[in-house]
Amino acid sequence: MQKSHLNNPAEPMVVAPTNFLLAELPRTVAHSFMSSLKRDALYQHQVLIDVREPIRRVYFPVNAVISLIIPLSNGQDVETAMVGRDGVLGALAALGAKDSVSQAVVQIPGECLSCEVEALTGAIADTPELRSIIVSHERALLAHAQQSAACNAIHNLESRLAWRLLRAADLHGDHELLLTQEYLAQMLGARRTTVTLIAQSLQEADIIKYSRGRIIICDRVKLQNVACECYRAVKSNYEALLKEKLNDHMQAAESPEAAH
Repeated sequence: MQKSHLNNPAEPMVVAPTNFLLAELPRTVAHSFMSSLKRDALYQHQVLIDVREPIRRVYFPVNAVISLIIPLSNGQDVETAMVGRDGVLGALAALGAKDSVSQAVVQIPGECLSCEVEALTGAIADTPELRSIIVSHERALLAHAQQSAACNAIHNLESRLAWRLLRAADLHGDHELLLTQEYLAQMLGARRTTVTLIAQSLQEADIIKYSRGRIIICDRVKLQNVACECYRAVKSNYEALLKEKLNDHMQAAESPEAAH
């Protein structure tokens, strides 16, 4: 697996995170846990976790986007969910899951914060709030995978492509995406020629622009109108997770016990 640290690997991460889950940690938790994190550069198509392989590291994406993939016996890969800046990859290993049921591959290159599984295990043991955040995230991720299964069975390819582009942009934090039509076709379980025709139609409507290996979302509102309900369903699940945890932390800070 190809990996590179952007700072000295021996030094802890010292800048403020832009991963939304880490940003929701109470200050006391963040202060102790952040010292175990390293800033990594992730490369496109880099395999972070493989099927039935031990999970050794936990990844909190900053602007990288990671696909969770189920490889099939015919050589085809199908994407079941994406993990980005509102999520975490590999955290279940800190709760006892030793290996993965899916392959985790970098879809859009970028940065992440990562740590050894043992570091997260220790932080969870000391901090119930962190355990709660991880469990809630895994529920949202499971809902994402279930929504994808329903979407693949019911909705047309154009709608599925639109919601995945929107979700990728949300997770990456930019409307310019380093994605090829070939890769999108593979993740959608579709023919490349069909994806190309749909992309051409969206470009002619001034919704997206695409060139080799790059897609730019020009009109989010129009793209949302093309996308199926699954985009809003998945987005709302993650937003509810972050809102719920933020409210929990605010209530804890305002409680009489917190004042002493």
